[in-house]
Amino acid sequence: MHTILLMQPTSKLDSRTWSDYETLRECLEAICKIYEEFLKKHNPGQPSITYDVSNLFDFIDKLTDLSCMVLNGQKTYTPHNKEWIKEKIFAMLRSQAEGQ
Repeated sequence: MHTILLMQPTSKLDSRTWSDYETLRECLEAICKIYEEFLKKHNPGQPSITYDVSNLFDFIDKLTDLSCMVLNGQKTYTPHNKEWIKEKIFAMLRSQAEGQ
């Protein structure tokens, strides 16, 4: 399902960005990657960085805005908020952990 990610990291209006992905999974993985890049930027001396899902969720909660628009069967987009995104990320990470 084509997904558009809308993000506003800070209260500054010019921090608004958007990106689109062919699938919801790609979008969720991109959110995790954004957090990983944030960690690398704020911990430049560490050769490897680890985190758990609660750290990721705290990061998401601190963003001024984060939402997804997911294409549905009627060729329209359905909006989803931070809580929905966190639920989907949790399910994705759990399925990855179970698959390993």
